[in-house]
Amino acid sequence: MTIETIWGEYQSSVKAFLHAKVSNPDDVDDLLQDIVLKTYLHLEEVRDNTKIKSWLFQVANNAIIDFYRQKGKGKHLTQDDLWFEHDKDDVREELSECMLPFIQALPREDADMLTAIELYGQSQKAYAEKYGMNYSTLKSRLQKSRSKINALFNECCELKLDKNGSVIDYEERKDCGC
Repeated sequence: MTIETIWGEYQSSVKAFLHAKVSNPDDVDDLLQDIVLKTYLHLEEVRDNTKIKSWLFQVANNAIIDFYRQKGKGKHLTQDDLWFEHDKDDVREELSECMLPFIQALPREDADMLTAIELYGQSQKAYAEKYGMNYSTLKSRLQKSRSKINALFNECCELKLDKNGSVIDYEERKDCGC
């Protein structure tokens, strides 16, 4: 069998197989090209023509495994390698200095709750149990308190957020005492 015959018969099946395993269509196209090349280079090694389909899908499966292994090599990066993390951390650190005065400007109940949960990391359930409060009531109050503090921040600073809603930069407003 020639590569043209094989590819004419199995290309759509191999492509569908790749789409089921890889989400990015551009990556699928790249993998498809790799598989065509490997098929061209190694087709003569297949001795039994009845096993070409299984061999071709094994080549495709190995290409997918190699693809994910290559992608996984980035997991060995350290925090120092990620330049964008430093900027985000710097902004958080600068804004955290403003947090306490804003919390203290809230009513005492809200300030105590936010201090315990947001600053000291107490779990919401533990806080609700400690103060004999229904957990869903606490969550509602916590959301309202966060909205209040967000409003205070917005009066003082213009926050710039990334696509996930994390603060990446801010600009102090002129009449702000922060």
